[in-house]
Amino acid sequence: MPVKILMVCLGNICRSPLAEGLLAAKLPKDKFLVDSAGTGAYHIGKQPDQRSVLTAQKNGLDISNQKARQFTSRDFDDYDYIYVMDNSNYDDVIELAKNENHKNKVQLILNELFPDDNVDVPDPYYGLQNGFDMVYEMLDETCTILAQKLIEKHS
Repeated sequence: MPVKILMVCLGNICRSPLAEGLLAAKLPKDKFLVDSAGTGAYHIGKQPDQRSVLTAQKNGLDISNQKARQFTSRDFDDYDYIYVMDNSNYDDVIELAKNENHKNKVQLILNELFPDDNVDVPDPYYGLQNGFDMVYEMLDETCTILAQKLIEKHS
């Protein structure tokens, strides 16, 4: 049974699809499954934002087949690790946790890069293309560290 990892942002069309694509590309597919979701219901069933798709494509990743979905309390039972993009997402996800085990699965993704600093991945939705590039670089660096840790822990 693969180790299951969920990436979570607000709408599941900008940051978490990039994080999903990046981490999935860095992990062995036979041992890990990476997915993403949003805390809001704004974009359910839609593809990632075209700017995220383009940013991924120019870096050799195809995230165009992803479909947005909303995070649910059932995800705590289905996933081993839940990485959120910002403090607001963290609060929204923790609010749905039924116990300490659920809460312990949730981490701010940039704490892999900046331990215990609780830094947000900025939401590029209302900005320009360069915001997506910046988020990609941030998540790429973080997902490299995260992949190494996950592979070591689950080898």
